[in-house]
Amino acid sequence: MNLVSTDYPSKILVGISSCLIGEKVRFDGGHKQNRYVLDTLGQYFRYRPFCPEIAIGLGVPRETIRLVAVDGKTEAIGNKHTELNFTRALIQSAEDQASWHRQVFGYIVKKDSPSCGMARVRVYRGEQPQRDGVGLYTARLMQNFPALPIEEEGRLGDPVLRESFVKRVFIYRRWHELLKSGIDWAGLTDFHGRHKLILYSHNQDLGRQLGRELAAVQQQSGQPLAKDYAPQYLAQLMAILKISATRSNHVNVLEHIRGYLKQDLDKSDKQELTESIENYRRGLLPLIVPITLLRHHFRRNPNDYIERSYYLQPHPDELMLLNSL
Repeated sequence: MNLVSTDYPSKILVGISSCLIGEKVRFDGGHKQNRYVLDTLGQYFRYRPFCPEIAIGLGVPRETIRLVAVDGKTEAIGNKHTELNFTRALIQSAEDQASWHRQVFGYIVKKDSPSCGMARVRVYRGEQPQRDGVGLYTARLMQNFPALPIEEEGRLGDPVLRESFVKRVFIYRRWHELLKSGIDWAGLTDFHGRHKLILYSHNQDLGRQLGRELAAVQQQSGQPLAKDYAPQYLAQLMAILKISATRSNHVNVLEHIRGYLKQDLDKSDKQELTESIENYRRGLLPLIVPITLLRHHFRRNPNDYIERSYYLQPHPDELMLLNSL
């Protein structure tokens, strides 16, 4: 079996908050270097660091800023000097970076930051903060590039969120490679087919719905060009992939894949594979175990559809992302 996603000719360009790679840009002159991001993901990612607070002219060290609810809007205000308002500058900073934002295939931001936080950033209403905000730079980044995979470094400690983010980065790059090669209906259909089982592991109903829509659009009278439908397809694809994959959905996909081997395995091999999937379902084994077993059987019994699917190897084994699922 030719494992389709083992060929990574170059590192993937990913945006990142500067402090996470060790740059001393924090308000206190420090950094928040993240060794997992640098040492592990850095095997496959190359980083484009940026600090919006430095970019708008704030020094190091500097007064901290915080998000404050003002007349139904969220604004970035000086923590001590409340007359200082950095809202427009931070938003404009994101707008000014749009040219290189278009070139990255993912972005890792600093949690809790009033400029870079992706979720649950403190927003003050009086002196009582609520964790329902988004850093202003990141909020505009997400608004401008809603399909771009973005994650906080803190959430990368969660195995499911970590695997989901890295998988989306690889898929997002493959999508742009498809666009670069000149997208047509055959290419888009092939792209969907190769990622279909991954979609089913996140949400089977939505995955099937997207496949039906793709087929229906092609059959329409006066159908649009594939490149015109592509943004709509991408938006739905990435929305499905943002839904956390579940153990039960993975089991359904594993059992579906097992069906392609029913004429090829002897009784003992079938029993071993069934027990492996069942033990994964019960939480006794990680996902990598039944997947490795399936890879083994498909190397001995090749199947064109499974060989082209990315499900059995959505990212490099060296990242060991399936070992904790």
